[in-house]
Amino acid sequence: MGKTKIYDTAIKPETALLVSVITPDISEQTAKDYLQELEFLVQTAGGQVQGIITQKLAKPEHATFVGSGKLEEIRQYAEAEEIDMIVFDDELSPSQLRNLERELKRKILDRSNLILDIFAKHAQTAQAKTQVELAQLQYLLPRLTRMWTHLERQRGGIGMRGPGESQIETDRRIILNKISLLKERLQVIDKQNETQRKNRGELIRVALVGYTNVGKSTILNMISKSDVLMENKLFATLDTTVRKVVIDNLPFLLSDTVGFIRKLPHHLVESFKSTLDEVREADVLIHVVDISHPNFEDHIMAVNETLKDINALDKPIITVFNKIDAYKPPVEVDEDGEEIKVTLEDFKNSWMAKNSDPAIFLSATEKTNVEEFKQKLYEIISKMHTARYPYNNLLY
Repeated sequence: MGKTKIYDTAIKPETALLVSVITPDISEQTAKDYLQELEFLVQTAGGQVQGIITQKLAKPEHATFVGSGKLEEIRQYAEAEEIDMIVFDDELSPSQLRNLERELKRKILDRSNLILDIFAKHAQTAQAKTQVELAQLQYLLPRLTRMWTHLERQRGGIGMRGPGESQIETDRRIILNKISLLKERLQVIDKQNETQRKNRGELIRVALVGYTNVGKSTILNMISKSDVLMENKLFATLDTTVRKVVIDNLPFLLSDTVGFIRKLPHHLVESFKSTLDEVREADVLIHVVDISHPNFEDHIMAVNETLKDINALDKPIITVFNKIDAYKPPVEVDEDGEEIKVTLEDFKNSWMAKNSDPAIFLSATEKTNVEEFKQKLYEIISKMHTARYPYNNLLY
């Protein structure tokens, strides 16, 4: 009897090389933060980062994003390590994408393409799938030429015109028609969602907002005692989840929304505006912040910028600093060069002094300060409810 062969059927993750250009307008630390986020994006998409290459430039090269010497370094590394894909931490122009693929002979992705892929992977409902498909087609439209390089003319002149140009025009028309149909479909979905919101009655509406992967779904589950998907991945939640919640006999609606991120592709922001209607139409916003993340203050600014873009920054906001159980005091240097650790209590006092919005410090997983958070939420919603229903406030 011969030995039984055992085959490894596990699918190996695609390996990735990350590439970043550091321009004078961003610090090395900020560039490092962006790359850490890009690495997390690759992992969320199912890939495995093998290496990182950076280059300092006044601005990215017009033709290949990086300089010729750095391009050769990338090629040698990719060949030596047998890299499957090279991911750039910025959106590449159609010509840059085409030139890089020709020079490196590897799959080339940029940050926008990677985020679109993750969104497509996580989209579950008809609305999310439609929004992602629309964003993908809008991203693809100016990049059609790279898909028809096998039909390009090798020489100019009469009789040497291949079918590439006419096929590109045909594809462009098909995509434009598809984009139009998807926009119409989203309008229908928007009307259905608007009807659903009206059918929920006149309850006070609260929306959870924040950077991606800060624990919004955990907080929703904690307050509403529901079972919404929670994962340590970027963009685990794409669809808005709405739950009816009651605190001390006071009912209200609580919604969980898609997380924000720096350098979010414009097409995605546009496509997901219908999802963000829950934020725009909410009475109160709960801005969840992962205080254990070293760059949480940058995340706060990124979220506020997005809220400003959708005209939602003027609402009552409760800032919730989540994950205090994982907080690590950063070290600052005073005027005498002495190192000072900024404790959680120090940060609380400085935040309260600088900001007028109420803030709660909690750990959703450890259930720390949850009752304080519920009480603050109750106070704000109760005042709104009393103002909206002055004759019914005795019921609550």
